[in-house]
Amino acid sequence: MTQALVCMSHSPLLEHANPPAEAKAAVEAAFDQARQFVADFDPDLVVNFGPDHYNGFFYDLMPPFCIGYEAYGTGDYNSFEGKLDVPTELAGELAQFVIDRDIDTAISRRMEVDHGAVQPMEILYNGDAAAKPVIPVFVNSVAPPFSKVQRIRKFGQAIGEFFKDSDKRVLFIGSGGLSHDPPVPQIATATPEQREFLTVGRHPTPQARAVREARTIATAEAFARGEAEIMDLNPDWDRAFLEVCKSGRVEDFDAYQAEEMNRVAGHSSHEVRTWVAAYSALRSCGEYEVTYEFYRPIKEYIAGFGVTTAVLKQP
Repeated sequence: MTQALVCMSHSPLLEHANPPAEAKAAVEAAFDQARQFVADFDPDLVVNFGPDHYNGFFYDLMPPFCIGYEAYGTGDYNSFEGKLDVPTELAGELAQFVIDRDIDTAISRRMEVDHGAVQPMEILYNGDAAAKPVIPVFVNSVAPPFSKVQRIRKFGQAIGEFFKDSDKRVLFIGSGGLSHDPPVPQIATATPEQREFLTVGRHPTPQARAVREARTIATAEAFARGEAEIMDLNPDWDRAFLEVCKSGRVEDFDAYQAEEMNRVAGHSSHEVRTWVAAYSALRSCGEYEVTYEFYRPIKEYIAGFGVTTAVLKQP
């Protein structure tokens, strides 16, 4: 077994919210399952498909996806801050391979990644986001206009093809989703101040970051009380998406449309694009089976919260 997958929701609220004890325990049990899965697989390399929340990527230049040759955690919500262990030469070979297959990807020699990318690593490796060599792959999931989901699938498949015959044990991670609609400004309705932030808001002062994070925490608390003016979670949509993941028919992801996702699952449901890329990468390596699935809608985390693991089927 040389390729495997973990896809999971993330939430900056994991350490800042108080869901019912039973729900919190269920999430932690799911994380334990994923940790054991990864410990047993013991990857040599992690390919981490992650989104960004206007911490590393902004509208001054917003690619649909980007492969990092070097990467640094931004430290938002007390997440990992510092340099990740990125094999630069291998990342460059991967980017060239993808481009040679007519998928135009951006590259970054100083990628900045936020909690959306590093939280799964922190969870899986007991707080150590730099525990394993990792190639970070940004997938735009919050900033319209969005690529067709079909394009994300083909991007993921190209990455999987690169690693199909690798002698390394490669773990594909997809981070984000499922249905959720957190208080992220939308460029179409943003105030001039918000528009400036969405365009060039990197490296905020500690005070500005604290204000932004406090606003999200307050919204989560209000959402749990039924008082926030954000879209509700959509468990039916979440479960249908998980069924596509489980089916192995990655082409079925192509049916997802951006406007419909906004309407029924929230403006940040696009984070499932990271799952699309990860599952498509694994499928390029062979037929797979989902070995573990957890799902629960958790308002305190503003997320339809999912965790899945998958391996290639044995001949």
